Amino acid sequence: MKTLALFRHAKSDWSDARARDFDRPLNTRGQRGARAMGEYIRDTGRTFERMIASPAVRAAETVEEASKAWKCTFKLEWDRRIYLASSATLIDLLKDLSGDPQSVLMIGHNPGLEDLIFDLVPDDGSSPLRDVVEEKFPTATFAVLELDVAQWADVTEGCARLVEIKRPRDLDPTLGPQLID
Repeated sequence: MKTLALFRHAKSDWSDARARDFDRPLNTRGQRGARAMGEYIRDTGRTFERMIASPAVRAAETVEEASKAWKCTFKLEWDRRIYLASSATLIDLLKDLSGDPQSVLMIGHNPGLEDLIFDLVPDDGSSPLRDVVEEKFPTATFAVLELDVAQWADVTEGCARLVEIKRPRDLDPTLGPQLID
């Protein structure tokens, strides 16, 4: 059994229309969301043998804000393949993990992370949490999957159970969608 945690980057700033997508920073709500999720992850007591993240600015700033809340620093591997990756690319990345860690935290982007959940967790009615992801996998969401594999190289579609999902709005309603009157 392996554990895969997925952490989507927090809300990014779209105010500079000239900025490259890769260079977009977090906005104020994103900073708050990343810190709130960092506190939540810390409070769960979860630890990860490997942490890999997209090097995009919004992902890097998500890690920075979350680590402040964790009140720790940790070794993180930056992997450009995560940036705008498809589910297939993310599965290949997992299959290629060296050292065969028991637990991995991946910080990245949609639609890749959401699609990865859809590919790894069977759509057979056995996972009510999968329905939550089908509704939406918003920014700064944290999800945990348990994979029925002995090694990462064995990852295949349908090999996982989604055992936890936490959205920023679950922690603080002001971090949820902004409704327009």
